[in-house]
Amino acid sequence: MRQSCAAFFGLIIWAAAVSVQAADPRSIRIGYAISKTGAYATGANTSTLPNYRLWVRDVNDSGGIMLKDGQRHRIEVIEYDDQSDPIEAQKAVETLATGDKVDFILAPWGATLNLAVAPQFNRFGYPELSASLKLEQASDFVKNNPWTFLEEQPSYQIESLVRILMKLRDERKIGNDVAMATVADSFGANLAAPAHAALRREKFNLVYDRTYPVGARDMKPVVSEAAAVNPDVFLALSYPSDTFGITARAIELKFEPKVFFVAVGAAYPSFRQQFGPNAEGVLGAGGWDPSLPALKAYLARHVAVTGREPDRWVSPVTYATLQILQQAIERVGTLDRVAILEEIKTRTFDTQMGPLRYQGNILDHEWHVGQWQNGEFYGVAPASMPGARTLVFPKAPWRSPE
Repeated sequence: MRQSCAAFFGLIIWAAAVSVQAADPRSIRIGYAISKTGAYATGANTSTLPNYRLWVRDVNDSGGIMLKDGQRHRIEVIEYDDQSDPIEAQKAVETLATGDKVDFILAPWGATLNLAVAPQFNRFGYPELSASLKLEQASDFVKNNPWTFLEEQPSYQIESLVRILMKLRDERKIGNDVAMATVADSFGANLAAPAHAALRREKFNLVYDRTYPVGARDMKPVVSEAAAVNPDVFLALSYPSDTFGITARAIELKFEPKVFFVAVGAAYPSFRQQFGPNAEGVLGAGGWDPSLPALKAYLARHVAVTGREPDRWVSPVTYATLQILQQAIERVGTLDRVAILEEIKTRTFDTQMGPLRYQGNILDHEWHVGQWQNGEFYGVAPASMPGARTLVFPKAPWRSPE
């Protein structure tokens, strides 16, 4: 049975930098199920998996996690492919908890899979520190899932975006017409509801509003229909493959709204690599302040270890949640997950993004909107965040592909 489960989930046991014997009682066993294949693989393999591996490498290179026995304990990892399937993710988490009996389980990528596995994390008593789960009714969710930790509510991100639109409209730079396309899963639904409410409240005209299925390959119909209504603003509440497909079709069709926003994937360095000068001025979810010394060092380590740059949104947050987990373990000094849960809930942590803490299991420090400016994806909202850049407007016209 054990062998069949391992084969089914694509089990990998590894340890970064040094060899760790599975029987070594000093090792701390950490497991996770991640989308190495399937519709969510691009996001998981860009934002989550590289940071899990980088963190393990960093911890093991430093000798391991310090416990109150006065020794550092290296990390041993058990890794499964959840195949971007909620049922497979649930099975993998249950196997990690009951079969592998790991000490800690790391969260999957994306709202859909984090919601799917939250009952398992809470049932078996493992902190679920997600950097890719937003819920509008987060406080209600946490009451029933006290082991799950989330990002800020989707409405915070939407409100920052709508404030940008309101300012541009007040300055008579744009009109009221908005076109919106939304991926039809938990992520899209969680953003679409507050987007509808905020746009309606501020008297914008939603002249196009369409959902499309997860994994849709051809985004030309969406872009063509949006272009036909000639909006001043185009918002895509999109996942990575959609973000790239929508942008490519917009360039091809010369769809030139004054504001062009695409969500997950806009912050990826591959977005800049694929679209070159056409990335300039594009708005998207996330952002960061690359002038922070800790983030400069993180960028260098990420490139050295993984061979590529991190994205400018979920990647640094993911690594910060791992720093929170490590500090909580070291403060407690044991692998007592109940005590570690309380530590995470109530204390402030020193991370590469600065001091972070959870308020009611919700992380309260995050960039909402970023923009490509001179080859970097800077945070532009909230404007009150240290390091926020001024919005560049208007976006330069698309250049024809060479």
